[in-house]
Amino acid sequence: MSDLTQDFIGEIRAAAAAGASLAIEGAGSKRWYGNPVVAQRALATAAHTGIVDYDPAELVLTARSGTTLADIESTLAERGQMLAFEPPRYARESTLGGAIATALSGPSRPFVGGVRDFVLGMHVIDGKGDVLKFGGQVMKNVAGYDVSRLMTGSIGILGLISQVSLKVLPLPVATATLRFELSEAEAIQRVNEWSGKPLPLTASVWENGILHIRLSGARAAVDSAIQHMRGVLLNVSGADALWNGLRDQTHAFFCDAAEMNVGQTLWRLSLPAIAPAITADQIPGADRQLIEWGGGQRWLWSTANGDAIRHAARQMGGHAVRFNNQHGDGETFAQPSAALMAIHRRLKQTFDPQGIFNPGRLYQGL
Repeated sequence: MSDLTQDFIGEIRAAAAAGASLAIEGAGSKRWYGNPVVAQRALATAAHTGIVDYDPAELVLTARSGTTLADIESTLAERGQMLAFEPPRYARESTLGGAIATALSGPSRPFVGGVRDFVLGMHVIDGKGDVLKFGGQVMKNVAGYDVSRLMTGSIGILGLISQVSLKVLPLPVATATLRFELSEAEAIQRVNEWSGKPLPLTASVWENGILHIRLSGARAAVDSAIQHMRGVLLNVSGADALWNGLRDQTHAFFCDAAEMNVGQTLWRLSLPAIAPAITADQIPGADRQLIEWGGGQRWLWSTANGDAIRHAARQMGGHAVRFNNQHGDGETFAQPSAALMAIHRRLKQTFDPQGIFNPGRLYQGL
């Protein structure tokens, strides 16, 4: 365990005094997410490690930002608990800080909640080198606006996340994965119907005419759902490989497609779950899709113009993210309206008055 808080404070204050920008990075496993950062100095958090407190009875864990997800999940598993939002592990060294800063969640997101729903509190070092403490270690400590939620998903542009307290959950007693042969439209309709029933759904994915559904919970509830839904039951190893591959993007859709689709961009479309199937007429390349979250998250590889893809997503009531932007060939996130951008700028000015943290990573000019 290493507490580098004072080192971070010194580096941040020195950078602010010199007017030097800082690129905040943990293990670097999500370096490609967001716009490329051109900074004068680097601020590494990977050595800032350690589980500060863990109370299994209260379902709360507090750890420093450089602590790896693997270490946290191993500790939780020993007590039959887990991070229910299934943060992606793009590398063995992926850190808690990176998971919170990017707010990326795994297959369980629409069924149990996202990263923000499990953050109880955090310590953040702002652009003046001051340590700010938000929230606490129990839900009742949160009064008024929860600034921890603001920091979650800010990709480090507002401050350095130093420590985080999380709500954890018990591991399910039983888990099963069912397979169905359905068209895209049928799969979206079926998952939305099932989601409205008292069934223990915790994940869904559709690709190439095949829908997989994960069930998790009490043994009786899972067994009853299996009988009701009547899909083909996957073996445990195959099911684990499927869901872990989706969580960490080691699934063939992401890996094989990246090699085959040279010159194409991976897009993530966040849409209403009931949005109809996307056609190649709307978005060229939309015939190569992977659909999660009951239709709420749709992945596709495409050479289509970014403006066209974002327009199509807006027409369906959602938005699109250029997910892997390691080549910097366009904005990762759609530029917000002038009114929203003004709010972003005021927040940036409040937490990072010198503008030293991760310049441009979220939006150009921020």
